[in-house]
Amino acid sequence: MNVNHVSSKPRIVIIGGGFAGINLGRSLSGHNVEVIMLDKHNYHTFQPLLYQVAIGAIEADAVGYPIRRIFAGQENFTFHLAEVQKISPESNTVNTNVGDFTYDYLVIATGSNTNYFGNKEMEHFTMPMKNIPEALNWRSLMVQNLEKALLTSDPIERAALLTFVVVGGGPTGVEMSGALAEMRLHMLTKDYPTFKPDDMKVYLVEGKPELIAAMSERASIKAKQFLIDMGVVIYTGVHVQSYNGEDLKIDNGVELKARSVFWAAGVKGEVPDGLPQEVVVRGARIQTDEINRVKGFNNIFAIGDVSAIVNTDTPNGHPGVAPVAIQQGSHLGKNLIRIIKGEAPVPFEYRDKGTLATVGRNKAVADLGKLRFQGFFAWLLWLFVHVMTLAGFSNKLIVFFSWIINYFTRNTDNRMILHNFDTETMKTDPIAK
Repeated sequence: MNVNHVSSKPRIVIIGGGFAGINLGRSLSGHNVEVIMLDKHNYHTFQPLLYQVAIGAIEADAVGYPIRRIFAGQENFTFHLAEVQKISPESNTVNTNVGDFTYDYLVIATGSNTNYFGNKEMEHFTMPMKNIPEALNWRSLMVQNLEKALLTSDPIERAALLTFVVVGGGPTGVEMSGALAEMRLHMLTKDYPTFKPDDMKVYLVEGKPELIAAMSERASIKAKQFLIDMGVVIYTGVHVQSYNGEDLKIDNGVELKARSVFWAAGVKGEVPDGLPQEVVVRGARIQTDEINRVKGFNNIFAIGDVSAIVNTDTPNGHPGVAPVAIQQGSHLGKNLIRIIKGEAPVPFEYRDKGTLATVGRNKAVADLGKLRFQGFFAWLLWLFVHVMTLAGFSNKLIVFFSWIINYFTRNTDNRMILHNFDTETMKTDPIAK
């Protein structure tokens, strides 16, 4: 299939249905342009809550929302389920597995993926979590190992099956560590009465001297104290040297036997083939100017996690967080209309409204400008912000009521093994009938 122009309207092709792409598409509603979105999934994923899917706190469907429903009623919008294979700038074409799409303006909003920094061993044996299938894989592995620990008579093997290691002390790593600690304290003995909370061990390994380094020192210290109080063993300023699926070695001399290792130590941009290597900078991000236009091109743009506006104020680009992607998507939509009308575009300026991270029940940290606070009220604010940012009214209700039930019962109902996770191949297998 070759999807050429069928109208005289300028065609804007968006690759990616994440926060950046969705907000760009919405901002173009009602304008005299043709908008085409391409994504290999037909749903938008609310990535900040993937760890709650992994831990079984909420259903997987609650963090996904059909892209077609998001844009229902937007007459100038078309979605295609497609996997991009290559960009061909010389012909203004995007090549995909379902055909070629021509464009007048191309926007790359492909987001980011897990960065293993070239370590193939870590890539094979540790668990990432950048999408819903990966979150469900972690859930399956976690519950499978609990079931195996219940049956084995080998105390060393049982301890390894009940040892959980989180690599990376950013927001995702801290939140996952807190969720595992809560499972250890409140859920383990309910599902497995023969176990005691002390049987399950949770470790957090971070290369920097502090946790959630992007937040204030006060937030970092408090988050660490919350985790320690919950029984998490924390190693900072160290790195994992190796992990072969059984033995994990840290460069401070610590060796752990573990069957469940979660990797949250880094991300890299998802850069499509076809762009020159010189536009790709640190973290596999695409370098752009102040209006998110890719260096060296007039009609190709990049926004969100895959984009890096490199200047003296942001030498490594803006942080790869949802608010940046949301604001860049909306801002670029306005600029594209200005460019089409022959008007001067406006440089992007990020408005940092603050940072939140939760550690567990009634425990969170908040940096809102000069305001710093932790504990229950930070946790309530975290809940409110995440519920309100979810796509779809039904998802908001599902997550809200799930959290209420979980809060009062200190338990969840989503720890079913829906598919087997093969620890040899590190892939999923269908459940035997």
